Amino acid sequence: MDLGVYQLRHFSISFLSSLLGTENASVRLDNSSSGASVVAIDNKIEQAMDLVKSHLMYAVREEVEVLKEQIKELIEKNSQLEQENNLLKTLASPEQLAQFQAQLQTGSPPATTQPQGTTQPPAQPASQGSGPTA
Repeated sequence: MDLGVYQLRHFSISFLSSLLGTENASVRLDNSSSGASVVAIDNKIEQAMDLVKSHLMYAVREEVEVLKEQIKELIEKNSQLEQENNLLKTLASPEQLAQFQAQLQTGSPPATTQPQGTTQPPAQPASQGSGPTA
């Protein structure tokens, strides 16, 4: 057996033994140990690594799905805000737009009060129902 492979297997066995709480002497690898026990230990190591890999892949897939959903929601919100912004631009007077641009350049917050003489249209028209509401 190649010395490097022997040392790697001995390290793997020592590492697993320490994890399992067994003594190094009970799982000792030397020239007298059978090839079957070495293969069995190698198989257990591979199974453990495959299990860790599958758990990590599952967790990553779940996180990707969550992030895709968040991106989708943010794209929808961005589209809605762009539409609202365009609507506000079309409804604003040139004076209001100039005032807003000036506020953006100076960094001051926009005024919350409306200038004299301007009226804001109602958000929703009143519903016209023919029957009583409960």
